[in-house]
Amino acid sequence: MPKLYIKEYQRTLEGVNILIACRKEVLREHIDSIVRDIKFLARQGIYTTLVHNLPNRLSNHKLFKLFETKLPGTNIYRCPLESGDDFYEYALNIKEKFGKLIFIERKYLSDENGRKINTLTTRKALRMIREKQIFAYGDLITNINFKGIIEKICQKIEQSEINRIHIVPAGKYSLKHELFSLEGTGTLIANDFSETMESVASAEQVRIVSDILQPYIKRGLIKPRDRNYVGKNRKKFYIAKIDDIVVGCLEKIDLDRTTIELGALAVATRFRNQQIGIFLIQSFVALARKQGCQRIISLTRNPKLQKIYQSFGFKRKIPQDLEKRKKRSPEVPMYVYYL
Repeated sequence: MPKLYIKEYQRTLEGVNILIACRKEVLREHIDSIVRDIKFLARQGIYTTLVHNLPNRLSNHKLFKLFETKLPGTNIYRCPLESGDDFYEYALNIKEKFGKLIFIERKYLSDENGRKINTLTTRKALRMIREKQIFAYGDLITNINFKGIIEKICQKIEQSEINRIHIVPAGKYSLKHELFSLEGTGTLIANDFSETMESVASAEQVRIVSDILQPYIKRGLIKPRDRNYVGKNRKKFYIAKIDDIVVGCLEKIDLDRTTIELGALAVATRFRNQQIGIFLIQSFVALARKQGCQRIISLTRNPKLQKIYQSFGFKRKIPQDLEKRKKRSPEVPMYVYYL
């Protein structure tokens, strides 16, 4: 089960109105989980609106009553048209300002290999649609109507009518895990990712950093650094944030007056392949220049990171005065960047 970061992520959602759109078939199958998640969001002070297309029949009046009693603070919209296309159009065109629109489906978006797509920009989404690399229909989402709506989703984002759109698989705690965990459960489509790099500033951020590092440590790409280590060395750690959500980290180690080491660079699972690592390196280089450093080194056995370093102009070498440092990690290649 994903670890939750309630306090840290709650701050990013304060005052945000979230529209949750769920078709009748999925809503009936997962009504208890969906109501439970919406109640959880309400307890965090998050405004929610639910839109569905349950027909106004006597057999559904029990569900309508459930919404009234269990979700008193949630605005409820009922799409009067039952077809899939009409429902998505209706949800996208509700005349209110929403920071997030969450479509609850049977599956997240997948690529041609069946792997979950964690995050997308509209440009990448449209390109993947053209090249038939997104499989958001058929057996994967079991809703052929969703195929055509992705382009309209992108249009809404590009017109700044909605900032974030999530496609989340229905299930227990799916909304909670999507909004309050590093991994998420679905696919996020957005353009206005605002990236910042800053020092670790709280115990909650220490916990997030140590959790981001763990998969890399298990794969032998980073030396062991537990939460206690990160906490004791908090001033050395920097985090990358997207919209105030921690998505990556690195460690700054001072070697001498002119040389610093870039260590423990890691990116949260959900935000890999979104150039967060490149942003962290660029920000680290800028920080080093500002502090008057002349040289950056980094030791890594991560092949992907090695390629990024080479693209930045890092050279694989061992300067004579750094041989002692290299001996502490004899099997790990050293890369050097001169400022």
